[in-house]
Amino acid sequence: MDFIQDLNYQLGNLIGLTLFDPQHFVSLVMRFFINLVAVSVISRFFYFPHSQRRDYMFIFILMSASIFLLVSLMEGDNMNIGAAMGLFAIFGIMRFRTEAVPIREMTYLFMLIALSVINALARAEYHPKADYWDGFGIVTILFVNLVFLGMAWIFESSKLVSTSCSRYIRYDNVSLIAPDKREELKADLEKRTGLKIDRIEVGLIDFMKDGCLIRIFYNNEDDRGNSIEEMVKIPRM
Repeated sequence: MDFIQDLNYQLGNLIGLTLFDPQHFVSLVMRFFINLVAVSVISRFFYFPHSQRRDYMFIFILMSASIFLLVSLMEGDNMNIGAAMGLFAIFGIMRFRTEAVPIREMTYLFMLIALSVINALARAEYHPKADYWDGFGIVTILFVNLVFLGMAWIFESSKLVSTSCSRYIRYDNVSLIAPDKREELKADLEKRTGLKIDRIEVGLIDFMKDGCLIRIFYNNEDDRGNSIEEMVKIPRM
């Protein structure tokens, strides 16, 4: 241990870097492992089964790991909570330029960024004058991660949350949109889509092209969380 301290001192004076800090390294590895497990479980077992979007799942995991390491390595005497929250806000309001991120994906991204920032800043600090440790313990960190896991499980559970889904449809028969023909409209849509429709909303009507925009509501657990269900135009590939 004395050899490492002497080597760290020599390297610090020479190049401004030390060789190895056992305390900080072990703390970083443990918190990174806890964060990676929690983020991976939420992304793979709560988000992915309903969306089937493998691209977003990997984005969530890689971005969370990147933010964790960034905040962890920036954290120190010169970085206060305000700076950390500012960094969190920058990533939290970020949108990808290639496509509009659906609200469900943005919510997961926001939640996982919050979890990564919490895990990155959750450290204990020793006060030598008072001879005590102040900060977060392993039990507290595990509890916070379990809370995030529990929230994801509760709101993705079909037993506790309604499986109601919606979908926009460009409809080609405006003669059926009258209120007194709503049952005929519903029967026609159910025949075409194969879905059991609960409710119908009629939006924009174009009499010139004999078409209108309709939103249907139905219950289907397999479609719940589908990020494409509310898209009204085909995105560019």
